[in-house]
Amino acid sequence: MFKTRITELMGIEHPIVQGGMQWVGKAELASAVSNAGALGILTALTQPTPEDLDKEIKRTKEMTDKPFGINITIFPTLKVVPYDEYVQVVVESGVKIVETAGRSPEQFMPEFKKNGIKVIHKCTSVRHGIKAEKIGCDAVSIDGFESAGHPGEDDIPSLILIPRAVDSISIPIVGSGGFGDGRSLVAALTLGAEGINMGTRFVATREAPVHDNIKQALVKADELQTTLILRSLRNTERIYKNSVAKEVLKIESRGNATIEDLAPLISGANNYKVMVEGDMEGGVWTTGLVTGLIHDIPRVRDLIERIMEEAGDVINVRIKGVMV
Repeated sequence: MFKTRITELMGIEHPIVQGGMQWVGKAELASAVSNAGALGILTALTQPTPEDLDKEIKRTKEMTDKPFGINITIFPTLKVVPYDEYVQVVVESGVKIVETAGRSPEQFMPEFKKNGIKVIHKCTSVRHGIKAEKIGCDAVSIDGFESAGHPGEDDIPSLILIPRAVDSISIPIVGSGGFGDGRSLVAALTLGAEGINMGTRFVATREAPVHDNIKQALVKADELQTTLILRSLRNTERIYKNSVAKEVLKIESRGNATIEDLAPLISGANNYKVMVEGDMEGGVWTTGLVTGLIHDIPRVRDLIERIMEEAGDVINVRIKGVMV
């Protein structure tokens, strides 16, 4: 067992947090992760309306009595998102853990704090982590360049970013980006993090509510099977390298691409075709470099138990074995 400030803060057994992922962070996965002793996360904006989020929270509570959190990602979108209403649903649900990402959650912090909600803010840089601590966040999930989705614009890998964050931030830090096994958990703890965030690795589990084509693609892929799009718009996103991703890069290479030019290719509707319907060339979908470490599709509980056992072996066998 690993006891850290993250396990204590979140009331969990293992220092592992499930990433909030569009179309993936639903009751089936979040409850499985929490039941296995880690922290499951529902993705608020996967639910079309705040009312739907309320129903999904209730469904999750029927499937687990362990702590779980809710991800609220605050990004510019092509349509207006009623963030205040989603936040109110979370507050009224009684869930006491929120993971925020994207823009600063500062406007919602008074409501979270008033209701005893612990906030983990996902950052891609040390400077953003410092700001998260300043506005009252309880922990920071720091995204290295390896991560799926939006890794920021600084291109700093976890090996450097985590210890830099630890040196500058006093609240607990969760390492995110490139983590998927016991070796990487020990590496994160060694670098000063007090837990890891896993997204892509949890997609390749039996309970993940995505099409099997996605899971099989992650098993077959290696660490070279991702690419970065939207760099020209300074909104970099790491995705699986399929024909749609290559078309996006082709348009961007012309040097004057706008979000309107790219929207038909990167829309959420197209993402749904991939993740839920299994059309692997129907749109883009986020994937981290950790895909190079994915070789099977286990049950969530088996994956977490394997990670914790491997982490123990790394410490007790490999590390102690080279100590003089």
